[in-house]
Amino acid sequence: MAKNNIKSKKGFTIIEVVLVLAIAGLIFLMVFIALPALQSSQRDTQRREDLARFSSQLNQYSANNRGKIPADQSEWNTFLLEYLAKVTCGSEGIHQCLIDTAKSGENRFVDPDGDPYEVTYVGSAKDVDPSDARSNSFNHMIYVYDYAQCDGENVIESSGARKVAISFRLESAGIFCGTN
Repeated sequence: MAKNNIKSKKGFTIIEVVLVLAIAGLIFLMVFIALPALQSSQRDTQRREDLARFSSQLNQYSANNRGKIPADQSEWNTFLLEYLAKVTCGSEGIHQCLIDTAKSGENRFVDPDGDPYEVTYVGSAKDVDPSDARSNSFNHMIYVYDYAQCDGENVIESSGARKVAISFRLESAGIFCGTN
């Protein structure tokens, strides 16, 4: 009688190794596809929070100035520096000042990607096409409309003298519109 000496080999077959690598590759691919969208969503959430802070500081400004709100671009620049950025600028202009202070870490009102916000005073909502912010690509611009309020993503006219609508195009999609 002959003995059957069957040795069992330990290890993986080439098919098993390839299958595991293919599954790992798919998982990595899914993560790398989803990661930029997740990061964009997180930056948009921070932008919404920044605009809520903007609105809160605008209410503070109004309370400190007998119910008035800034009436032109110059007053909005002053508001931005005194209530949001909390820095003092020289004669180089508001935008350059915010860029310089953002680089030095002094500015507290910058976009999550590191560029300063630019506040553009548009004026009364009745004088402007409410889809202005939609026509522009994402560009760090905050549009401010007085005598206005938000209706979803749209800016509409309001009768309240202290009503201000703040509109900002989000990076991922859509427009955030908030009212003070």
